[in-house]
Amino acid sequence: MDRFIDVGNGLIYFHILKLRKQEMIMNKLPSQVSEALVPLFEELPLSRALECLIVNGASQPALVDCVESVLQDRALDSPILQAGIWLFIDDLDRSHQICQGIDNATGSFWHGIMHRREGDFSNSHYWFNQVGDHPAISAVGGYDPHKYIQAVETLSVDTEDVDKLETGVESDLINLQRREWETLFIWSATEYQG
Repeated sequence: MDRFIDVGNGLIYFHILKLRKQEMIMNKLPSQVSEALVPLFEELPLSRALECLIVNGASQPALVDCVESVLQDRALDSPILQAGIWLFIDDLDRSHQICQGIDNATGSFWHGIMHRREGDFSNSHYWFNQVGDHPAISAVGGYDPHKYIQAVETLSVDTEDVDKLETGVESDLINLQRREWETLFIWSATEYQG
């Protein structure tokens, strides 16, 4: 559904702003990675991805098929990128299988995100302790992974608290989750493209 924003001199479609944001992300990726991901981002734009703080259920079959297709591109050969792509569509099991085989700070970063998104908060803290001082953490801006885990856990335990939802806490956490994914994926693509 399109939303309109009054900008004083008329109305513009909110979805145009979303498309511009998507283009900005694509422009930050290495060209081969960006081109390989076009079908996925057409199927699931970032503005609609990562909508659940805690994933309950399987990924949509059409998205799984799309990811399996884009992963045929050699630009996406890196397990680090694959772990992030599977997380993007909420396929925690596949992301986890890949993360477990990556023995570096970036793999631990993806691993920590995956455990937070499955609701395994103590394990998420463990993996973020393995991350150390990763460059993507400061690049996210206004982000402390351990405080973020605590905020998601607090919200998940107390979802009946109407005041939290009315103040937009959940929306803010989802926006931060998207920014976290975007920042780490761009960093990973720059460092580890296939």
